[in-house]
Amino acid sequence: MRLDKYLKTARILKRREAAKELALQGRIWVNERVAKPSTELKISDTIRIRFGARLLEIRVLDIQKQVSKQNAQLLFEIIHEERIEDEQA
Repeated sequence: MRLDKYLKTARILKRREAAKELALQGRIWVNERVAKPSTELKISDTIRIRFGARLLEIRVLDIQKQVSKQNAQLLFEIIHEERIEDEQA
């Protein structure tokens, strides 16, 4: 499944377009490599996302085309989450 679609399906980001923009800005990494929106994900891949003042690292546990809101959190596990200082300030 494409990275941008997965982030929306897993409800990590609300819109696929937001995932696409972050990836194009170089703020999403898959397995320690800068990712494109079309990067294909596999189970056990690690995704790191920098958005706002937050750095989120997750591991893909499952890939499904559609999932209910309650089961969306079962698609991934949070490995690390931290607040970061804004570099532009």
